[in-house]
Amino acid sequence: MSSQSDPQPPLREPDLPRTAKVRPKALRTGFTTGACSAAAARAAAELLVTGELPATVDIGFPDGKRRRFPVDSGSAEPATAVVVKDAGDDPDVTHGARLTVSVTSREDGEVVLHGGEGVGTVTKPGLGLEVGGPAINPVPRRMITDSVREVLGDRGADVTITVPGGEKMAYKTTNRRLGIFGGISILGTTGIVRPFSTASWRSSVEQAVSVLSAQDGKVAVLSTGGRTERVAMRLLPDEPEVAFIEVGDFTGAAVRRAVEHGLDEVVFVGMIGKLTKLASGVVMTHYTRSKVDTGLLGRLTAEFGGSEQDVAEVTEAATARRAYEVWQRGDHFSACAHRLCELVAAVLERFSEECGRRLRVRVAMVDFEGEHVVAATEARWVTWQSR
Repeated sequence: MSSQSDPQPPLREPDLPRTAKVRPKALRTGFTTGACSAAAARAAAELLVTGELPATVDIGFPDGKRRRFPVDSGSAEPATAVVVKDAGDDPDVTHGARLTVSVTSREDGEVVLHGGEGVGTVTKPGLGLEVGGPAINPVPRRMITDSVREVLGDRGADVTITVPGGEKMAYKTTNRRLGIFGGISILGTTGIVRPFSTASWRSSVEQAVSVLSAQDGKVAVLSTGGRTERVAMRLLPDEPEVAFIEVGDFTGAAVRRAVEHGLDEVVFVGMIGKLTKLASGVVMTHYTRSKVDTGLLGRLTAEFGGSEQDVAEVTEAATARRAYEVWQRGDHFSACAHRLCELVAAVLERFSEECGRRLRVRVAMVDFEGEHVVAATEARWVTWQSR
């Protein structure tokens, strides 16, 4: 399965120490910067309309539920509200950040988002955001806009998000490497922060594999989050619910436990960033412990007929997403993406063999909207075709 142009990478698992203690209580979830910004935006909109700052607000989340936030403070001119981020038990550099949002009226009926002090500006393509615009991701944009619309209806508004101290916080993130300067990103795909980066989360992944084994399961279907898990469930509708495990960054831990419990197969469903890390031999993929090897993606681009410009652009890209975009504009997307899936399967099979027994591994790559399989080791899984 491996590409002849890419020798087998050494397997690396810069995981937490095996002796790490696991607290007996459940880990506490928190809220993303996007969710907190949406809550502050709603509070500011209410202040604009009523002249009174609410003590609490509740907002809608992508899962259809509503959750309540305390409003820390605010001011009337312009209507401004502050919500303090609580990241739960995740070691998040933005825990305690004061998400500050101002809302002012505009005449055209549009809700327009702006990044103020402490919110980063996008300077490179590959993030799915407008270059020159604020680093506010699509799901937070929808949450913020919806929260303001609930209060203002069809009235227009300028919504400005600031984060005091955000530029300093950003130095502890990967933002500068990604071409985001001047502050943090307003992030979140679910609105909820789950503690993926802790020893306890790894323990929960291992426990999930144990539970699957206890129910005589033989196939572990691994995904990195909610969107990829939904795709995985569509791909394998006959597998029991217990087979689907959100591993976050702990793919290696899940595979090791699958070997220990006598499972036969692992299916991994993910997006290009995680797949690239796995293909380069990194089986613990948290951003603080590993980075995307765009050189590998550049070599694939060359192998399947990419131009010198394409190869250079992919190799020098700040994100795997940029490589994805370059592949899309050419005629070599399917070949490159398919080979990447093959490389991941080969790495995970070899890792399982080093853990004691070789497992069968199948891999699928999902698009950034979490809707389609764009490449896979099983051709029948692919639901989107390049031109």
